[in-house]
Amino acid sequence: MLIDSHCHLEYEGLAEDRQAVLERARAAGIGGFLNISTRRREWDSVIRTAAQENDVWASIGIHPHEADQHADLGEGALLEAAQHPKVIGIGETGLDYYYDKSDRRVQQALFRTHIAVACKTGLPLIVHTRDAEEDTARILQEEMEKGSFPGLIHCFTASAEFGRKVLDLGLTISLSGIITFKNANDLQAFALDIPEDRLLVETDAPFLAPVPHRGKTCEPAYTADTARFVAGLRGVSVEHLAAATTRNFFALFRKAAT
Repeated sequence: MLIDSHCHLEYEGLAEDRQAVLERARAAGIGGFLNISTRRREWDSVIRTAAQENDVWASIGIHPHEADQHADLGEGALLEAAQHPKVIGIGETGLDYYYDKSDRRVQQALFRTHIAVACKTGLPLIVHTRDAEEDTARILQEEMEKGSFPGLIHCFTASAEFGRKVLDLGLTISLSGIITFKNANDLQAFALDIPEDRLLVETDAPFLAPVPHRGKTCEPAYTADTARFVAGLRGVSVEHLAAATTRNFFALFRKAAT
């Protein structure tokens, strides 16, 4: 069994035919799905989908692109939503300086708010970072010194130096279909160094379809393609990688196992 540790089942391209999307994924050996929210108005829908499907869980959070629209979001709203039994993660949150769709100071403040909630709930922090390695690592380090919290760098595309920093902080790393791209040599090299017990796989569907599906709407079923590639890269069987990443998912997202 594989688990898609990061997908957006409420997004256009998947939501219109969600049941068929899930059925195709299950047929491909995907036995669990973490449905990620990126703005507050999605929280109800990701939770509703998770409540309807035994193998779907939800996260609640604000993507850095949406930070300006949620600048006044306090810990209380996140803490309340996190009480739902199918909410197992906080995020996605983080910093994105590539598009700079929100003020960087607002992104940083909201990132720290999510971290505080992860600390208080014990739920893993799901981190998005792009062109913001230095600030992301600094904030994670500063907040970790106040109190440890579990966390995940999703869709890892950063430098090996950043990767080593977050691994040293105790975080887990998730690989998406980007690992299969021809120009992903640096990422492929670093993927060999990720400890087996700190590795997850994901799709980020409906984005970033892996080879051989590039150009198509990405679906959770394609987790299997990414897993096959990563297994080959690391010189292990797909079955071995599936067992390890599934074990890692439940070790990190402990609420999902209850």
